[in-house]
Amino acid sequence: MSEQNLNRLLKNDRYQVFLFTCPATLPFSFSCHPWFVVNRRGVVSRWEVFWRPQEWEARWGHLHKDFYTPLQGIAKFLFTEKYLWGEGTLLGGIEGEENSLAARMAECIENSPHTYPYCYTYSLPGPNSNTYVQWVLDQFPESGMQLPWNAFGKHAASSKYY
Repeated sequence: MSEQNLNRLLKNDRYQVFLFTCPATLPFSFSCHPWFVVNRRGVVSRWEVFWRPQEWEARWGHLHKDFYTPLQGIAKFLFTEKYLWGEGTLLGGIEGEENSLAARMAECIENSPHTYPYCYTYSLPGPNSNTYVQWVLDQFPESGMQLPWNAFGKHAASSKYY
């Protein structure tokens, strides 16, 4: 998805949550790396977990906010940000008004630095980036969003937000 297409989707008077994915860093690119893009009435943020804590101001262990732009794929190679995957693939999204499913999901994601149980834990089989996204999705099964088969580690999530 292009940035122009994302901008067409964004609505400044709505709550929206989008799920994106790109290939994971090599040599693990057979797996996917997912992230959320949250639009809280015109305020857009990106939320994801990385395999190592990055040097970044909006991070909580492995959990990061706005490390990359909303659509940018992650680094292709370990230990360098020189080569990145292209724009992410949109897997799904929801939107709504105040107190809607989208608003509650956005709140869950934005509160995850305080509620996600694995912010400071990471391993390849999980918990990992897929565990985080699945943990959020498990709180809101009615969203209809699902991670693909190659989201290894997604089943490591077991805690409930509500």
